[in-house]
Amino acid sequence: MSFKSEFLQNLDQRGFIHQGSDLPALDALARKGEVVGYIGFDCTAVSLHVGSLIQIMMLHWLQRTGNKAVALMGGGTTRVGDPSGRDQSRKLLSVEEIEANKEGIKQVFARFLRFGDAKTDALMLDNAEWLTKLNYIDFLRDVGRHFSVNRMLSMDSVKLRLDRDQEMSFIEFNYMCLQSYDFVELSRRVGCNLQMGGSDQWGNIITGVDLGRRMGTPQLYALTTPLLTTASGAKMGKTATGAVWLNAELFSPYDYWQFWRNTEDADVGRFLRLFTLLPIGEIVRLEALQGAEINEAKKKLASEATRLLHGDAAADEAARTARETFEEGTLASSLPTVEIARAEFEAGLGVLSAFVRAGLVASNGEARRQIKGGGLRLNDVPIADERAVLRAADLSADGVAKLSLGRKRHVLLKPVPWP
Repeated sequence: MSFKSEFLQNLDQRGFIHQGSDLPALDALARKGEVVGYIGFDCTAVSLHVGSLIQIMMLHWLQRTGNKAVALMGGGTTRVGDPSGRDQSRKLLSVEEIEANKEGIKQVFARFLRFGDAKTDALMLDNAEWLTKLNYIDFLRDVGRHFSVNRMLSMDSVKLRLDRDQEMSFIEFNYMCLQSYDFVELSRRVGCNLQMGGSDQWGNIITGVDLGRRMGTPQLYALTTPLLTTASGAKMGKTATGAVWLNAELFSPYDYWQFWRNTEDADVGRFLRLFTLLPIGEIVRLEALQGAEINEAKKKLASEATRLLHGDAAADEAARTARETFEEGTLASSLPTVEIARAEFEAGLGVLSAFVRAGLVASNGEARRQIKGGGLRLNDVPIADERAVLRAADLSADGVAKLSLGRKRHVLLKPVPWP
């Protein structure tokens, strides 16, 4: 359909929209700047990863187009665990672990949202504020009576688990009730009228819309994004060595830049739309590049995505480091550096352990496989012997050794005095 609001026009042009409820009415509200939309983020890890970035960008565009964004921390729902897309129950975290994760997650949002007290300033709330205060009997009488077990069993988050003969605990079964109640509570507290999320959340979100109708809130709306995978079908946000975290201390700005630089050709235009603020006209020009020229589009994607998350200085530094490393053939001092105890190095550090310590591979076994395929390099020289040991002669004049996985991932290993 053709949208009139800047908010839905942007999302539509950039490929964010998968499903929505009553989109014409939502479009009319957005055109008047009357949408208050939220997305929930459970605190299951100390950082969000790049798979969550599409949701954060939706909140950004909501605020940027004159509406109000709410980032909801799942301090309460994390204690239950979302069963969506999982064959097994999530590990139950302690309250202390959840609080620590919540503080780590919060760091990212200030890069994408403007918080404050003005009409369109974003809010950050925590559902622990109301969920942990619920009386169980009252909740069953006032809220639980509106849920149909028959319908809950038909939801993908439940049905797919049961179809695969995987056990679902009673606590997980209640998750959609709590998420739905969040929507009602946010409607009452801050006038929230839109919940957004990934396509796997559609059932939970639409259940919240229905609960709001039954409990007398103003009309609520749902909006979801497509399942995010690469052109080759891989899940977005994973690398050979783990998740692409959004917190710099877990995944450096340089590695983040490289992640986007390594985008598959077929994904460049789509990712420019979803993960940068570049005008559509500029994106159309970049995605039309062919052959070797498409690398310029990939560099632009890498720099713009890194700029959004880590700032101008980090993006420029990462681009400079990549240029020196790959195009000028110099040893860039700003490459990611991992320090090890000098005594450990002098005692003899095997190449397998060195690459694991550098985070370039996940295990000694993976390092062996990479060596057999010619994928690991020491100071740009392929490693042929998995029993090789790093020596003082392998260090540059700056006291570092350059470890490489393929031709695109590099880490400097630096022996230092250890307390």
